Amino acid sequence: MQHPVEIARLGISLVMEGRRIFEHQTVHENLLIGAHVRSDRSEIKRDLDMLCHYFPRLVTMKNRVSGYLSGGEQQMLVIGSSLMSRPKLMLLDEPSLGLSPLLIQEIFSAIRRMNEEQKTSMLLVEQNARASLDIAE
Repeated sequence: MQHPVEIARLGISLVMEGRRIFEHQTVHENLLIGAHVRSDRSEIKRDLDMLCHYFPRLVTMKNRVSGYLSGGEQQMLVIGSSLMSRPKLMLLDEPSLGLSPLLIQEIFSAIRRMNEEQKTSMLLVEQNARASLDIAE
């Protein structure tokens, strides 16, 4: 299996089940970690601003320690961090796991918009078939 950095350089990003974040880092630091394979500082700043379009909650929480976020907020953070690597393909494993129906709708709406606006292909593994089929092409 390839190292995660090498996978990111191939343009593939993985959002694993279980909301794996750096719990002792802030929201902003977690997002910057997602851009670790990039060197284009001005574009990274632009992409941080772009994430506010998909997950406005992250803006107000940028200085909060990530371990204190709710499950839904952590899921938004993980997806946002993944998007910071500018993947061509994002693999999402159970993004709705343990979330309320309202948060599932918000996250799936953002996934659909990312796919359409960023031209990022999404491979979704999800038990919530109804939500998945609503955003699938």
